[in-house]
Amino acid sequence: MEAEMMDLARTAGAAVVTLMATDAWERTREGVVALWRRVSPARAESVDGELEAARDDLLLARANGDELAERELREEWAGRLRRLLRDRPDVAAELRGILADLDPERQAQTATTQMRAEASGSGRVYQAGRDQHITER
Repeated sequence: MEAEMMDLARTAGAAVVTLMATDAWERTREGVVALWRRVSPARAESVDGELEAARDDLLLARANGDELAERELREEWAGRLRRLLRDRPDVAAELRGILADLDPERQAQTATTQMRAEASGSGRVYQAGRDQHITER
């Protein structure tokens, strides 16, 4: 297996495990399961269950400060993805796409917010894209 595929598997395994403990977990799980559903439909449901079990293990490991368990999970998922890429190198582009869609920096660059407000008379408008603290006296 070429080095590029090995790197992709390692990166994807680390990303999947890291995202297990974030708000992006559901989208991550759906993307990985959809990939397996396309290339190996018979395994998709078991992969879904294995992802959920791995997430439980990760959350417990983080709660207990068990960095070794987290590293093992990353290696385990890197291995699964490496074997998938070995058997089906044609899914590399799809796996890269899943990772790109989940990249928080890319999402921040593509996110746009539009706000519009109107006030009349002595009305006031307060708008914020994030936190806003207003103290009036």
